[in-house]
Amino acid sequence: MNLYSLLKPLLFAISPEMAHHLAMRSLKLLDSTPGFSAMLDRYSQNPVFDQEVELFGLKFRNRVGLAAGFDKDAKYLDSLSKLGFGSIEIGTLTPKAQEGNPQPRLFRVPAEGALINRMGFNNEGLHKAVERLKKRKSSLIIGGNIGKNKNTPNDKAIEDYEKGMDILFDQVDYFALNLSSPNTPGLRDLQQKEFLAELFKSLQELNKKRGSKPILLKIAPDLNDSQLDGILEACYDHEIPGIIATNTTTTRPLNSLTAEQINSLGAGGLSGTPLMAASTETVRKIKERAGDRLEVIAVGGIFSEDDLKKKLDAGASLVQVFTGFIYGGPFFVKNLLKNISSLN
Repeated sequence: MNLYSLLKPLLFAISPEMAHHLAMRSLKLLDSTPGFSAMLDRYSQNPVFDQEVELFGLKFRNRVGLAAGFDKDAKYLDSLSKLGFGSIEIGTLTPKAQEGNPQPRLFRVPAEGALINRMGFNNEGLHKAVERLKKRKSSLIIGGNIGKNKNTPNDKAIEDYEKGMDILFDQVDYFALNLSSPNTPGLRDLQQKEFLAELFKSLQELNKKRGSKPILLKIAPDLNDSQLDGILEACYDHEIPGIIATNTTTTRPLNSLTAEQINSLGAGGLSGTPLMAASTETVRKIKERAGDRLEVIAVGGIFSEDDLKKKLDAGASLVQVFTGFIYGGPFFVKNLLKNISSLN
């Protein structure tokens, strides 16, 4: 039994958002304590983490990244980098700081291995993240997940994405455009071919002026085939090299709960085990249609080696984890990677 197994019941006895902040502050404190810091350093040097994958012209330490939403404001990058991730995606960041939706806004469904969140892009803004990124010591691949402020109307949204890219450009290795969160009103309406074409054109012009970095699109799992085809065509037309599939779902495939219990949880995006099938099917559809024209980073429901294998078999080149890491704890990445050579 490891330390996390002992602490998990305590963490799960308090609110999920409070538990997250407590766990991250504790990790950072341990990382700054000489004895524990040395232990983390030794752990991070485990050869199982060194399974390099080259994608988008970048060298990822391994296939397993940390999805956006976990370290929104780039506060814990150096400490998290010692847990074995091949990359970390910060954000979603918006030009202006915003508080997000009222609390409570994060809910566990332990019987399903799931979370429901309606965070609403709570973050301290781009400039504070940049200040922290300039001070980081880790050389791990960092993605910058960017979005629009809640109060920015959709017809001005491109300006927010331009600001995000311009301000973060020198501090991240790639960009992830978040137009698929269900927790910002009207945001998913932007996943239309016409808007994407305009957005991609503008960002690629800025990208070429600044030096060119990979721009990826994060999509919802709730798209129909026509919507997905439109997104793929916009990506082809504007040299978008990859898609992150997928964000959370607004559906509620929760077999352990009654309709009344589900309704009591309210709105928000569902992640974890119940998302596994839909997100994997989205990966499969993208690769079926796009082939080598697009790479896919798969997100959604990865809790085990078998889950990872299903994502890779569906056509993903990399994966990202979030809910599985919360449930699985600090040794989660090592456990996923230990037999990954048999999955390639």
